[in-house]
Amino acid sequence: MTPPDTLTVNRDNLHSADYIDLEKSYGANNYKPLDVVLVRGKGIWVWDVEGKRYLDFLSAYSAVNQGHAHPRIYEALVQQAQKLTLSSRAFRNDQLPLFAQQLCELTGYERMLPMNSGAEAVETALKLARKWGYKVKGVPEDQAEIITCTGNFQGRTISIISFSDEPQYRDGFGPFTPGFRQVPYGDAAALEAAITPNTVAFSVEPIQGEGGVIVPPEGYLRQVREICTRHNILLLTDEIQTGLGRTGKLLCGHWDDVRADIVTLGKALSGGFYPVSAVLADAAVMDVFKPGDHGSTFGGNPLACAIAREALDVLIDENLIDNAREMGDYLMGRLREIDSPHVKEVRGRGLLIGVELHETAGGARRFCEALKDRGLLCKETHQRIIRFAPPLVIDQADIDWALEHIEAVLTML
Repeated sequence: MTPPDTLTVNRDNLHSADYIDLEKSYGANNYKPLDVVLVRGKGIWVWDVEGKRYLDFLSAYSAVNQGHAHPRIYEALVQQAQKLTLSSRAFRNDQLPLFAQQLCELTGYERMLPMNSGAEAVETALKLARKWGYKVKGVPEDQAEIITCTGNFQGRTISIISFSDEPQYRDGFGPFTPGFRQVPYGDAAALEAAITPNTVAFSVEPIQGEGGVIVPPEGYLRQVREICTRHNILLLTDEIQTGLGRTGKLLCGHWDDVRADIVTLGKALSGGFYPVSAVLADAAVMDVFKPGDHGSTFGGNPLACAIAREALDVLIDENLIDNAREMGDYLMGRLREIDSPHVKEVRGRGLLIGVELHETAGGARRFCEALKDRGLLCKETHQRIIRFAPPLVIDQADIDWALEHIEAVLTML
């Protein structure tokens, strides 16, 4: 195959179309992004190669809750990068103990285990739940079952897609990891009916983000908590997207006063600067892990820990959690006032909002592209749902600006 002509492009004078052609020529075709090439970000705003400004209404799927290029997190990165970036867990470093203490004291858990990506955190939680089932609950070896929900999205590893019901996520990737059962999301009675003596955990998203910003029925998580306790199984909540302020509480489970046995965190744990994730649990669960059972070369590295510590401080110091609740209520209320023949439902919590369109609307992609042309970036999910999730630093004036364009697109297309 002859290399594409783009090799000869002057890289000092590339335009958006040039970057798009390069990515199509050399990159794997596993995403379908909007055709905007971003080069800079600050707060709620991002700029493309040509200098056009956009309001970011996606926040890298909640990874930049603190806004793009937050100066405090940047400074923490620079300061730590000048001293020590990686030691591996073969040795100790001075940042991991402080990060562990800070995260545990903030969330109220006794132990944390640091990883890198959200998928790694979920894989860690699955291993933890299984080992607890064998060593504490007494489930026969290799018989542990974990119950999951329809519509879930918790990552893309082989084991995680093994409990997905999305055909595209599974097509061509079998054979799949056994040991998972699935029940309808939001149906507590179905969960209880699915529990067997070999069940060790129930894994659930407090709100299904990628699934379409699906909010479960009122009281669902409280029912789930009671069922898990009564049957001696672990409640595992995936808060990678919903946690750390996105829904207007530190953890989304706090809306129902629910304390899970295992919590996974990621995305905003780094403020968008560096992959950082973590698994939270009390000692009675986490301490089934012994040296050599699980690990990661980069998990808990000093650069990641320094960044995460500052990212957490910013969330608290700048009152971003309360702002998410207040601005989310305002944005959702205003969205529900829009009189559009295309809108079926507006739902969400805090600044995680989904606008579901009728089947006759022609899909959500065309609305996202129209908003992009107007300077607002968002993304469709499951064909008919537009997801709105701006950085938590947004204020009412900027939401009003966004609403003008959202209303125009939803009523004029």
